[in-house]
Amino acid sequence: MLLAVDIGTSVFKAALFDAQGNRRALASVPLASSLGAKARHEADCAQWLRAFEICVARLRAGSKVEAIAICGNGPTLAPVLKSRVRSSMDAPFSATLRAAPARLWLDRRAVEAAAIVSREAGAFVDASFALPKALDIKMREPALYEKTEVFLGCPELLACALSGEARTVFPADGLERWFWDDALLERLGLDREKFPPFIRPGEIFGPLSARAAFGLGFQAGIPVISGGSDFIAAIVGSGATVPGAACNRCGTSDGVNVCAREPATDGRLMSYRHPAKPFFNVSGIISTTGKAIEWALALVGARNYAEFFALAKSARPGSGGTVFLPYLSGERAPVWKALARGALRGLGLETGRAEIARATIEGINFAARDIIETIAESGALARELRVCGAQARDDFFCQIKADVTGKAVISPAQSETELLGLAAIASRALGRHEDFARAAKAFAKPGKIFRPAKKCAALYDDLFSKYRAMRDAAWE
Repeated sequence: MLLAVDIGTSVFKAALFDAQGNRRALASVPLASSLGAKARHEADCAQWLRAFEICVARLRAGSKVEAIAICGNGPTLAPVLKSRVRSSMDAPFSATLRAAPARLWLDRRAVEAAAIVSREAGAFVDASFALPKALDIKMREPALYEKTEVFLGCPELLACALSGEARTVFPADGLERWFWDDALLERLGLDREKFPPFIRPGEIFGPLSARAAFGLGFQAGIPVISGGSDFIAAIVGSGATVPGAACNRCGTSDGVNVCAREPATDGRLMSYRHPAKPFFNVSGIISTTGKAIEWALALVGARNYAEFFALAKSARPGSGGTVFLPYLSGERAPVWKALARGALRGLGLETGRAEIARATIEGINFAARDIIETIAESGALARELRVCGAQARDDFFCQIKADVTGKAVISPAQSETELLGLAAIASRALGRHEDFARAAKAFAKPGKIFRPAKKCAALYDDLFSKYRAMRDAAWE
């Protein structure tokens, strides 16, 4: 059995898969984060280790597990402290190491540090990425910087607790400017030893330590595998591995990843090698999508997500002309403004809770269309959207996505696409498939197809032009 682990922003998930990619058991634990002033978004790292313990107990995994593959949200930065806890064999797994609160991918406070990193790197590096966050800690919290042994992302932290090996996941060639090398660290005055060696998706962090195996009931020595960043696992798990196929992750944030034959040079986008060789991934990330729905749910007074979606469904397409700009925590692609602010436009006395709910769903899909069209301008055309994530399980949401973007939307036959992708990555690492593309083809199966309604095309074209005008006027 393969154990797949995905550390989300709000939910920790783990699942057991057999050798054919069939999910045999699933467990999840809610996660907490804190929102503070000046774009602070933090999380307690210990909760990830506790959640892993809980999921393993619920799955009754034990000695059946032959490999553990891990991915997680990012770019998140956890300062792992020098006083790592090296406790006795019978101590809880959650006591394996200590870390200061992690700065989540939503954290955008490192604006000044990002400007310094961008200057020294000779290319724009957003405040949400790891290096500006580490430099910001050195500049503003020198005592914490000195206490830090290594900086890790959330999947790397869990892997370190399991294997004892500190590594940094480097997702793909072409992402160099978002990371670091020795020369850049030296120019920034950062200590090289605090930044662990890189590891690629599908490579092994190390064997499971005897201490972790004893406490969790596994066999010592099984491989702990890098699943890459969560978007890598999602691409593989969605089966978006041929040119023209796009993986659209619909979680707390959104990512649009188009498989393309050529790289893009547009600075508004990210472009790097695709998990399926020899192709390229051309992508853009939207900072707050599911998070925007969570915000709007509270705003309109819905008691739960089912009530929120039912409320949105009661409004007519176009939400009475109300347009939502989902820049609730700055925005990445295509504007890259760390402190950009969101907006609701077109409000009138007739605008009610239903219109605001639907406008929120339409707005986050306008943001997806914005990236899809920006990617098309670079030469990479998306024929279809393979969706995954929490919202992708809702047929109403998928139909709105199809109508707004004008693309066929395909939901997965098996939910929890990141976990399925991790199982495929682990299967490849164990030598059962020649490459990620073949593993994806074996494991990922399409589910429902949602086609855009022609009657809505003119309406959404008009509202999208209004959305882009709002985007261009977004203020910080």
